[in-house]
Amino acid sequence: MLIDGYDTLLLDLDGVVYLGAHAVPHAAESLERAQAEGVRLAYVTNNASRTPAAIAAHLRDLGVPATSDDVVTSAQAAARLIAERVPPGSPVLVVGGSGLRLAVRDQGLRPVTTADDAPVAVVQGIAPGLSYGLLSEGALAVRRGALFVASNGDSTMPTGRGELPGNGAMTRVIATATGVEPIYAGKPEPPLHRESMIRTGARRPLVVGDRLDTDIEGATNAGVDSVAVLTGVTQPLDLLTAPPDRRPTYIAHDLSALHEHYPEVRQGQCAGWRATYADGRLHLEGSGTRMDALRAACDAAWSSAADEDAVKPLLDRLP
Repeated sequence: MLIDGYDTLLLDLDGVVYLGAHAVPHAAESLERAQAEGVRLAYVTNNASRTPAAIAAHLRDLGVPATSDDVVTSAQAAARLIAERVPPGSPVLVVGGSGLRLAVRDQGLRPVTTADDAPVAVVQGIAPGLSYGLLSEGALAVRRGALFVASNGDSTMPTGRGELPGNGAMTRVIATATGVEPIYAGKPEPPLHRESMIRTGARRPLVVGDRLDTDIEGATNAGVDSVAVLTGVTQPLDLLTAPPDRRPTYIAHDLSALHEHYPEVRQGQCAGWRATYADGRLHLEGSGTRMDALRAACDAAWSSAADEDAVKPLLDRLP
């Protein structure tokens, strides 16, 4: 089975386990089975707006096994990053929600909301209703020399209504106003993966995500295996044209694939499919499942460095 040999699943949330208020199909039962088989579950999210307890409660409401100790957030990674650079008890201006404030407090720092409190750092994370006033306080503090840390750089975030602006888009307000770029704590940067390893004690983790530019690139940066699922942002064209640092170890439709046999993919062949690159185009022949066809096509595309024009015609031939 795909999951065999891994002791911990480092799972993204949005687009992998749930989309907004609803669970992704097959997520709950697949994760329950993994836990029953002795695999540690860790929910690793770039979303810094909610506390681990709130996230765990949401997961349980969806039938997904989770406690607050199973949740690792970019807010926690950002707070640790700051705590390792400033004295204990230092004031930190929090441009974000309750999850970010709690993480800052848990690291022995003092959350504040105004530049007049002379914060040594500004930490920003996405939050509903993030105000112009709070962004302005953050800009003032950064202009005065405060360290600028962002929970993550995601330009968008998936929801049940579609993709909405993410924290990466919102950080441009302070960055543009001050000319100072933030230090990012979330995926694909190392701090969040480090936080996950510290909190779980994982020895052979498997990263599961729906975004190539955060989840999969983050796994590549950390030197660990990864699974890209197609239940969120990533689509077949994204996989076929992915650069080397965004190519997953495995490709799956959803989390149920964790408990399925993963076929060997080699030289453009997977199960009953064979993909080849010739005459400037990617060709596909054979029969079988759509996922096996995509796996074969990705292997051929990646080994031949086929561009978007070469792979687009193949998309219409996927079963």
